Amino acid sequence: MKPRTVRQTSVILPVLDDPGLRLATVPSLGASGRRGEEFTYADASLRELDLADAHLLDGRVLRLRTQRTTLKDLRVDSVEFSGCDLGSLRWSGGKLSRAVFSDCKLLGAAFDSVAFDSVLFENCKLDYATFRRARATGPVIFSKCSLAEASFARCDLSAACFDGCGMRRTEFEGGQYRGCDLRNNDLSAVRGLPSLRQVVIDRAQVLQLAEALVSDLEVSFGEDRLSP
Repeated sequence: MKPRTVRQTSVILPVLDDPGLRLATVPSLGASGRRGEEFTYADASLRELDLADAHLLDGRVLRLRTQRTTLKDLRVDSVEFSGCDLGSLRWSGGKLSRAVFSDCKLLGAAFDSVAFDSVLFENCKLDYATFRRARATGPVIFSKCSLAEASFARCDLSAACFDGCGMRRTEFEGGQYRGCDLRNNDLSAVRGLPSLRQVVIDRAQVLQLAEALVSDLEVSFGEDRLSP
């Protein structure tokens, strides 16, 4: 497995060009309760995608477009999602291991109680996405992603790293973020700073956090107030 490393965080990526693998083109991602392995699923446009209690192993999902996506207790091992637009994604339960999302649109996606272990989100649009009770059981990297108004609620992201992401009004609410690497991001507009105890930042980001705190507390400055 080849790694992707950002500072001290390394994610193990799928190696799908291994001569021992024979990825077959498939007409669908299978059915609930089934296992799909060594596959390529590409250029599909679906009104709905529903999968529950399924297992995807050693495969590529390329340029998939959906209007509504519901995934429940889905297990994903060594799978690459590239150029996908997963509309109204609702993903509850399950686990992703050695998975990559690259150049994907996941606007407004909702991840609930999903476990992440060696997962890379790269150049993805995750604006308005919600992560609730998500657990980084292994390393997770968000690289060059847009996370405008995304929210992380009661998550454990101690093993996560954010790098070069847009974090305008990204909100953190409760959870465990000790050791989460937030270097190389503009933190001046993040929300929920009390939840970010013991995260890792650069000294230059201290002023950004001060600006975020002023906004988060909705304070006013005396000199800006009009005299009675």
